[in-house]
Amino acid sequence: MVDVPDPLPSKLFEAAADAIRSNILEGNLAPGVVLQESALSERLSTSRATVKRALSILADEGHIKRFNGRGFLVAGDDTPQRLDLRAIDLNLIGLTENVGQPNWLRIQDEVAAELSRCLVFGRYRVNEATLARDFDVSRTVVRDVLSRLQERGLVQKKANMRWVVEPLTAQRIKDKFELRIVLEIAALRTAHIDVPKLTDLAARIRATQNNAVMSPEDWFALDNAFLQLVILSTPNADLAHYVSANRSALEASQRVLFSIGLPPDQQSLMELCMVIDLLLAGTSRAAANMMVTHLENALNRTIAQLKIVSVINPPENLAAYLAPD
Repeated sequence: MVDVPDPLPSKLFEAAADAIRSNILEGNLAPGVVLQESALSERLSTSRATVKRALSILADEGHIKRFNGRGFLVAGDDTPQRLDLRAIDLNLIGLTENVGQPNWLRIQDEVAAELSRCLVFGRYRVNEATLARDFDVSRTVVRDVLSRLQERGLVQKKANMRWVVEPLTAQRIKDKFELRIVLEIAALRTAHIDVPKLTDLAARIRATQNNAVMSPEDWFALDNAFLQLVILSTPNADLAHYVSANRSALEASQRVLFSIGLPPDQQSLMELCMVIDLLLAGTSRAAANMMVTHLENALNRTIAQLKIVSVINPPENLAAYLAPD
């Protein structure tokens, strides 16, 4: 069995790690200073779960180390210095955008990233109480976050009021692609065509043909640019909303598949380029037909990728609020 590599940190706890690291290097957090999750989470205006992951990153890097008391010590001095972290003047420029955010917004991206890791590995239940404790928020906030993520297809609320992450089985993926064909073709037919931007996007896609290796982020950037210009430019706001919601779980699962080493599919981008060419030529019906062909091909490729998951171990370091169901 192949182990799943640890995913990249979510933006919030990566930013927290960057902020703490910078303050250590700048001398604002001197060697020996005790770093406690509760005080740091208050000082950084983030959750304790965010700080916990940030400190784990810094410990792996050797900037801090555990000690017999509670928390970590800044490396370089084994004599604990218990200072009031709430009163220390710290450089928090990298966290400015997160300060003052509502609790649900502050944690939503982290929870979404964690739920996404489960999508291709099985059925997981979400423990509301544990999630609330880990992020130091009320269960009302947790339910708000989970309800928002339910709209994106990342979690479902069952009749017994339990929250469950349902696996993206082959049948669920087929259902979502059938819906993509209905929604995205309707959006394409009413979309506003920005000729200069589409011409530029087609050129960017063709430029990737000579790339031996494409990064997942570059692939997503081009795929999402097509989505914005060709699909979400429809004047029908409700249609655009349903398109985005239906794609959320599929995009999340694709990120997981990339994280286990599957390469981005450049053929998929070339198919999108063909759709653009037909739109620029003024043949919208042919463009719609090509888009259907692309989605059918994308479905087959996604199903083939899913088969690889059967020989891969599920992640072992999932958040405490997630458990196999």
